[in-house]
Amino acid sequence: MESQDNTRKSKTGVARIWNAFLYSMEGISAAFRHETAFRQEVLLAVILIPTALLLPVNGTGKALMLGSVLLVLIVELINSAIEAVVDRISPEHHPLAKRAKDFGSAAVFLSLINVPLIWALVMFA
Repeated sequence: MESQDNTRKSKTGVARIWNAFLYSMEGISAAFRHETAFRQEVLLAVILIPTALLLPVNGTGKALMLGSVLLVLIVELINSAIEAVVDRISPEHHPLAKRAKDFGSAAVFLSLINVPLIWALVMFA
């Protein structure tokens, strides 16, 4: 059941979709401003996305290549959210906080490994 106090959820229809879009853009903007890794991965995406579109591979291959690059950005945003929440809860070092941050970092690492694997399979298999 939705809370009546949550003004972000009080809108319906097109207004709700528009607000969701604006909040998403705020999140991307904040990540770009505050997260060095996100900026680096965006630079990677700016290079790899046009490259994928220009390569002579079929539509499925292009989709896999683009998806692997976008997945890195998605996982980085989730990792940054985890880190922000952990830091907000407590600045103290705690084994569970470290574990949460390490899990997020590992997810980003695996998504980064996924990119060259997918690209190599599409290009050379």
